[in-house]
Amino acid sequence: MTHHTASAEELEALARHARWLVLSTVADAGAGHIGGPLSQMDLLLALYFNHLRIDPSDPHRDDRDRFVLSKGHTAIGLYTVLALRGYFDPAELATFDHGDSRLQGHPDMRMLPGIDASTGSLGQGLSVAVGMALGARLQQRDFHTWVLLGDGEIEEGMVWEAAYAASRYGLDNVTAIVDRNGLQQYGWPAGASDRFDRRDPWAGKDVGAIFRGFGWDVIDIDGHDHAEIDRALETACGARGSAGRPTVILAETVKGKGVSFTEGTYRWHNGIATADQLAAARAELGQPETVGVAR
Repeated sequence: MTHHTASAEELEALARHARWLVLSTVADAGAGHIGGPLSQMDLLLALYFNHLRIDPSDPHRDDRDRFVLSKGHTAIGLYTVLALRGYFDPAELATFDHGDSRLQGHPDMRMLPGIDASTGSLGQGLSVAVGMALGARLQQRDFHTWVLLGDGEIEEGMVWEAAYAASRYGLDNVTAIVDRNGLQQYGWPAGASDRFDRRDPWAGKDVGAIFRGFGWDVIDIDGHDHAEIDRALETACGARGSAGRPTVILAETVKGKGVSFTEGTYRWHNGIATADQLAAARAELGQPETVGVAR
């Protein structure tokens, strides 16, 4: 089982295509989330195409790396990446959120190979990932567990209970990635120092210092810079079996990244693009008329 390898140019092209698939799939379904799937897209592509030790043709291999999407409401972003990586035919995206689909609004590990944890209740994913990492140690397995969290959901208390436990047990085989897109679905009006149209969930707080206080190694990156993402993921991979501490990657991102009318606005946490908006997004993302979910 080896890493797939994609260049920065290939990842950028994949990201444009994947963002279009997210927007058009949600529009076709008539429901779904937009802002989070678009902000996390570059992170997911780097993981699945360059760093996770996985085999889409054998998704249940015991020695595979594990991935937990703690912010389960952004599942359409993960489904899109899984489809592009070869876990299932991208045509199946057209069934998203349908009653009999494997692609529900939140990931269900019983239905879709490639999903390692059923998620959706915010704040629980890090606990699941810590359990997987501890289980790997107890069973003397070498797989790495990764978990993607939202900056809003890390307001949940159980996140910090899990952060303490990961450090207490020295779990250097677990890496958390925080998608710091700076916006929640609901929140306080923006202040002068906020990036977007609502207050950052952690405005004025040094999240890196908090994780360091819990005994984690911290890496700060631009979550849309492919070179920075690659270096951070490589560093986290190298920590497994040697660092004696868990790692967190704090990725500064833009909610709704890649499409002008969705970027930096809390109103596109979820939403359905109109035909005119879809046409504009297709042009911005450079996607031909033949690409996308049938409408």
